[in-house]
Amino acid sequence: MSVVGDVFADLVGQDEAVATLRQAAAGAVAILDGTGGGSAMTHAWIFTGPPGSGRSVAARAFAAALQCETGTGCGECTGCHTTMGGTHADVRFVTPDGLSIGVGEMRALVLRAASAPTGGRWQVLVIEDADRLTEQAGNALLKAVEEPPPRTVFLLCTPSTHPDDISVTIRSRCRVVTLRQPSAAAVASVLVRRDGVAPDTAAWAAAAAQGHVGRARRLARDADARRRRDAVLAVPRRLTGVGACFDAASALIEAAEAEAAAAVSEMDSSERAALETALGAGGTGRGASGAIRGAAGQLKDLEKRQKSRATRAQRDALDRALVDLAGFYRDVLARTMRAPVEPVHTDADDLAAAAARKWGPEDALRRLEAVLACRTAIEANVKPRIAVEAMMLSLWA
Repeated sequence: MSVVGDVFADLVGQDEAVATLRQAAAGAVAILDGTGGGSAMTHAWIFTGPPGSGRSVAARAFAAALQCETGTGCGECTGCHTTMGGTHADVRFVTPDGLSIGVGEMRALVLRAASAPTGGRWQVLVIEDADRLTEQAGNALLKAVEEPPPRTVFLLCTPSTHPDDISVTIRSRCRVVTLRQPSAAAVASVLVRRDGVAPDTAAWAAAAAQGHVGRARRLARDADARRRRDAVLAVPRRLTGVGACFDAASALIEAAEAEAAAAVSEMDSSERAALETALGAGGTGRGASGAIRGAAGQLKDLEKRQKSRATRAQRDALDRALVDLAGFYRDVLARTMRAPVEPVHTDADDLAAAAARKWGPEDALRRLEAVLACRTAIEANVKPRIAVEAMMLSLWA
């Protein structure tokens, strides 16, 4: 069990993984001290597990333990504080802004990771969503993983270990830490302890989020997130005809777009203002106007990155809605089968019961599969509107 207050305290329901990482951190200390280290520590790791299981939380906590002054991940020293806060000079966090991580960015990161630590114990490169590496970026990373600098550690986060998600060659050179979906009780406990959420609200949010810690926190604390979920759970009642199906699809897409725009607008504005200032916007000196005109290419590149980030944010928002919808049809299926399981959406239990009286198990399962097929299609780059419209028609039929 993790000690309350240390860097692993927020890794919910992952005792086995935490034990592995603690052992590796101790091995890293032994390596630096010249007393061995054995096979507990290695230079490349993959953190994998279902959404919300805490892949990036585990990677960040392990990075902090590697930089910890005591080698334990105490959560109190400068190394732990700066790593957990994202400001440690020798720990680099890579979160893709858009749909993928390109080769240019990866080459720069690999070059940076090859340098000796400036003040910490290790150079650590944490790549969230490593499954979004392009083929060329994966090749650039592979070379570094195959011939690692002596004090560099690569931490990759990916939804699964399937070779289609991340290069099988990279995977074969990494140690895999598999995380599991935490129980609703474990998620509720951390919401109460860490975020001060009332126990009944925490229990509801944890069940509705289906083991996703971040989503549970949003539901418990964000009224807008609860309203969006309510709108999604109202979809089955709205599907009364073909026209209603297309209206419901439009509403779902537009809600995802609005949520994404709200999430990225402030960052977009600050990035553009910072770049324009760096390029001399507002300057009155000689050559200032020419400098900003010559910077059109850089502004265009920024707009391209921001557009890609907005697309990713829209897809993430839409996927959250589809997960909620899948949970509803799962509840209906469980009722038709009289399965002894707790419902995901306790506040929509009456609606699920009414649907179960209307549909048989086959009908409920077909609708659940339609939602899951929609998620798969969007991940395969089918236009979201087309995928959602097809799903709505399948849910109504």
